[in-house]
Amino acid sequence: MNCLSCKSKSCRKTVSCGAESFGLAESLENYHRPENQQVIRAAARLVDGGRVGTLSRIQEIVEFARDMEYRNIGIAYCYGMEDTALAVREIFTSQGLKATGVSCTVGGLRQDQVNTDSSLPGVSCSPLNQAAQLNAQKAELAVVIGLCMGHDILFNREFDGDITTLVVKDRTNGHNPMQGITKSSPKASS
Repeated sequence: MNCLSCKSKSCRKTVSCGAESFGLAESLENYHRPENQQVIRAAARLVDGGRVGTLSRIQEIVEFARDMEYRNIGIAYCYGMEDTALAVREIFTSQGLKATGVSCTVGGLRQDQVNTDSSLPGVSCSPLNQAAQLNAQKAELAVVIGLCMGHDILFNREFDGDITTLVVKDRTNGHNPMQGITKSSPKASS
């Protein structure tokens, strides 16, 4: 199955194409689990009823966090984006949310300690420690700001709560990965 090659797009008309590798009945059972219904309903309140495109991503996160009754938001950020993390924390706290940030350098480990192939002595990013710290602080939602490619994956694997990404690191495109897609698209070169 490759939806990018599909011509009929029948699923967009609420009709299965029949090529799925999962059971639709089991899928519905999963959607109907109470913890999934809570997220589905909170997300629907952000997009249904004509609200699509009326809120910025940061506003959506604030509303979603309130709707989900998260009491403790963790901000996992790249130390190079600390000013952004501070601004985000200020927005959250000004909206009555508890928020704490954990830098990618938490624990102060050297690169050669973390990466067994490295001989670099400088500080290493430590996404596993970020997740461990936010888990210890009982963060219910992690907002990721600018973690490096791969580090974000490790963080996502280890964090126990829900995760959303606010900023994706893309140094060549001002942290706007959509620009890289547009520049690399075969349509852009013709």
